[in-house]
Amino acid sequence: MTPLQSIVAAGTKLWLDSVDPDEIARNRAFGATGATSNPIIISDLLNTGRFDADMAKFFAAGHADEAVAWAMTDKLVKDAQLVFEPTWHETKGDDGWVSFELDPLLEDLANTMSVADKSKRYVELGKHYFAGNCNRMIKVPATPGGLGALEDLVAAGVAINCTLIFSERQYLLARDACWRGAQRRTDKQNVKTVYSIFVSRLDVYTDKAVPTLSPAAQGMVGIVNAKRIFQVNKTFWADKGLALQQEMIFASTGTKKKEDPAWKYVAAFAGSDIETNPPGTNKAVQESGQTFTSQVNVMPSAEVLAEIDAKVDMKKLEETLMAEGLSKFADPFKSLLKLIASKRPKA
Repeated sequence: MTPLQSIVAAGTKLWLDSVDPDEIARNRAFGATGATSNPIIISDLLNTGRFDADMAKFFAAGHADEAVAWAMTDKLVKDAQLVFEPTWHETKGDDGWVSFELDPLLEDLANTMSVADKSKRYVELGKHYFAGNCNRMIKVPATPGGLGALEDLVAAGVAINCTLIFSERQYLLARDACWRGAQRRTDKQNVKTVYSIFVSRLDVYTDKAVPTLSPAAQGMVGIVNAKRIFQVNKTFWADKGLALQQEMIFASTGTKKKEDPAWKYVAAFAGSDIETNPPGTNKAVQESGQTFTSQVNVMPSAEVLAEIDAKVDMKKLEETLMAEGLSKFADPFKSLLKLIASKRPKA
């Protein structure tokens, strides 16, 4: 059994944080059963030049740069969906999904739309990009505009990946909105929602903002926060009578500190729900030679938990990371548009 196979054997659904066709083929062999995309991933892929011929067709059809960006995103996500569709059928819709992120420019700091108008636009875009796809999940951020769209999207039959979650507060707002939407559905057996809780970014934050944390607690905040939310989520859905699992995605699982082993976060969440790992992280895990066992229910000592609770202001953490997250959300899409413009044939 390979290291990644041991993670799957422990009960984790392994999703790839990429829609690179080559990486998907490689990771499918490792046991990956789903994937996710975002503008950085799409931009990196288009930057390789491997998809210039596809873009040329859209240029020739008269598509503007933004239309090319969405057409290429749609194509790359669809290609990934085909790979994982058998898993989706085998699991009756519990696995085999590929996430499609909606317009990040809705969250651009320069965007003057009201929260209500942003929510309305998320609903329109979500329905549009979900239509006609069996195993596509629509990614909506846990921003005021995104949260305001979740109930109507779920009620309309859309599978949801609520992303950019840093705190339990955000998770609860997202989950409750999705549950309200689920209750409006006649086809409750097909309700599928997942909640992407970011992990490593919390530890980057506490390293700078909370330097007084002891060595035992520093670098554990992301793990503790995500495991606590995982337990809350598990308890909430246990008695709701839905056929499919409403799961946590442990996201941002690549390590940021050189002294940390590449599999620090992957190992911590082995055993349940979903991990979306970057290709580099999966490669390092696969080369580690380790066998991973279920750790998702294992917490640090009561002393470490008490120290984290006493020293880490989660409200401030969420506000800081959301501000950073939103710039990381919109800026890559602007870069993607610039890249497409640079590849457009000169008149």
